[in-house]
Amino acid sequence: MLNAFVISGIEDRRDIFFYQADDDHYIPRCVLFDLEPRVVQGITGGEYRNLFNPENVFVSKTGGGAGNNWACGYAAGEKFQEDLLDIIDREADGSDSLEGFVFCHSIAGGTGSGMGSHLLETINDKYPKRLIQTYSIFPDMTSEGSDVVVQPYNSILTLKRLTLCADAVVVIDNAALHGIMINKLKVPNPTLAETNSLVCNDIFACIQVSTVMSAATSTLRFPGPINNDMLSIVASLVAIPRCHFLVTSYTPLSIDRHASAVQKTSVVDVMRRLFQPLNIMVSESMRDGLYISALNVLRGQQVDLQEIYKGIRRIRERGLANFIKWNPATIQVAVAKQSPFLSQSHKVHGLLLANHTSISGLFQRCIEQFDRLYSRRAFLENYRKEAPFASADGQGDFSEMIHSKDVTQLLVDEYKRSEQDDYFDLWCA
Repeated sequence: MLNAFVISGIEDRRDIFFYQADDDHYIPRCVLFDLEPRVVQGITGGEYRNLFNPENVFVSKTGGGAGNNWACGYAAGEKFQEDLLDIIDREADGSDSLEGFVFCHSIAGGTGSGMGSHLLETINDKYPKRLIQTYSIFPDMTSEGSDVVVQPYNSILTLKRLTLCADAVVVIDNAALHGIMINKLKVPNPTLAETNSLVCNDIFACIQVSTVMSAATSTLRFPGPINNDMLSIVASLVAIPRCHFLVTSYTPLSIDRHASAVQKTSVVDVMRRLFQPLNIMVSESMRDGLYISALNVLRGQQVDLQEIYKGIRRIRERGLANFIKWNPATIQVAVAKQSPFLSQSHKVHGLLLANHTSISGLFQRCIEQFDRLYSRRAFLENYRKEAPFASADGQGDFSEMIHSKDVTQLLVDEYKRSEQDDYFDLWCA
């Protein structure tokens, strides 16, 4: 059972994400993996160097990284599997009641996509009864150029693992974040650091984590009567096992040096803004699909129940949320108390976690970009050198890429079918 701590009248379940060392300071239940040292050293040598358990940090001794190559990252995952599992198993054994794992990674580069894919498969096999939730950063696929020319390969290969091995995937789209910086926060030419600060705006327990993750876990850390564990959150949002990709919206937003567009907040206003397309952190148009499920997480010291009912009624009256016909058209609302350790500039904050069929457009774009690159057999040389794609004749075996594309296409088709009123009849046929 989880211990409950009471601070200033607020139940604070710190032991979900932290454990207490012998000297009474708190250590995150966190492991940090990378194939090159730059980012990890920035953490372990920076302001929070005494926070993390150094035994839970793994950096490849060669320090060369994966070179934005999924195959290199995946091969490294196989090579270092025993070392990585030792760290994960030790941390899992220290839990009183392990419910699941939370991943943070990118799908476009080499380490987050390749080694991340191998870890997803490994943990799914070793802990089949534990939930896996990921926060997956998708590349900007709307611009002409990309810093990673092979991102279509990396993305499609990772999407297969996210589809088959994860229980819930929170999609964070770089293209949408860039748009929010320009349209909502009025930053004309956002830098990468400013875009990252949007995802890492709030600080919880001296760790820079994303605003979305902080809000999504608030009902676990400051529990209420519902949605107080991973299973209840995932079960309320995932009606179709494979269709477990979630979009998010958060309001009010602000980053250092830039004022939020929302100066005054109320429950009704926050709930309405959460469903506005410009606030959604995915670049696909929410007008083109239907909601399968939606969960609002409201954070504030005083959230009035009547205001919640009023907010739901306002959303329905304005047609901001159109639901599929075969599932109850219910906007679920969970209320979490504000952290007593953080000063807040707004009375109410809100997060929307939603399962929406328009997300299939993002996956369709991944397929189209993959097809354009693969049809020319471009940039395959570095892939065929690695074990996942090596062949006896030296030409390379890329059937894994084709299978990953097929799995992603099936995912797109499933989302499209779910929009039909007779979906369950089709599913059972």
